[in-house]
Amino acid sequence: MSKTAFVFPGQGSQSLGMLADFAERVPVRQAFQEASGALDLDLWQLAQEGPEEALNSTENTQPLLLTAGVALWKLWEQAGGARPDRLAGHSLGEYTALTCAGVITLGDAVRLVRRRGELMQAAVADGEGRMAAILGLDDDQVRQACADAAQGEVVEAVNFNAPGQVVIAGQVSAVERAIEACKAAGAKRAMALPVSVPSHCALMRPAADKLAEQLQSTKFFAPELPVINNVDVSAESDPDSIRGALVRILAIAALLLALVETLILNREDRLAAARRWVPVLVALMSGIFAMYLMTKGLKRLWTPELAHVLAGGLAFA
Repeated sequence: MSKTAFVFPGQGSQSLGMLADFAERVPVRQAFQEASGALDLDLWQLAQEGPEEALNSTENTQPLLLTAGVALWKLWEQAGGARPDRLAGHSLGEYTALTCAGVITLGDAVRLVRRRGELMQAAVADGEGRMAAILGLDDDQVRQACADAAQGEVVEAVNFNAPGQVVIAGQVSAVERAIEACKAAGAKRAMALPVSVPSHCALMRPAADKLAEQLQSTKFFAPELPVINNVDVSAESDPDSIRGALVRILAIAALLLALVETLILNREDRLAAARRWVPVLVALMSGIFAMYLMTKGLKRLWTPELAHVLAGGLAFA
């Protein structure tokens, strides 16, 4: 018997005009109104009008994408969609999943991720950090390219998203050298990403320390649904353990591929024993399609079946 998991996207999936065709949907309006009120910032206007520089600034991107994910979750609930068995999210998307699982209120969540974004931006001066996606190399090749390119600076493999798809992060010059090293090693593509900070690398350690203080001052509740985290690929039920995982993941690699495998296998203790690439790729392509639909807001394609995809739905055995 199949089960369902919802996986929420992280930074990089935002675009001007996202969710425009859902503007009149009551759950979408309510979610954006609540989040905007909590921040004293019109998130809907930002999503629809930009400017793009502000949209891509991490302290704005994070609450915007969280609100978009929660809005779609509420739309799914209103439509009578089946309750998923598990939730998860890619990096920032973990906060969205925790909000949908009842761990954090929407108001607290957007304040928290906005502060997270501010801390991340402050940890690295504007224009000094970069992230890039590397396609067509295995994990070890990307790690080696980063090691060779570092030259005393920081550049690390930080997101393991799919077989042959790894994201790197660090200081601009080191990332640029690593991009060239990956191309020389045979990468099919190596491209910079539209994010303003180098997430999940050592440069984020000062931000992680300060984030811990913010998390302690935010009320957390026991989850109503299991949420698989990015750092341990496990579901925590204790609020302090959830907080700890959110602190640690800020400065170390996010294990999206392992997370998706866990959802598919439905057995954490079997994760290291199997590599079922075909269902993993299908799941990841579904997630990519979900990000595209979420950012473009294709109302005419809305169906109950598509709602699975819009919310990042994955079927797992």
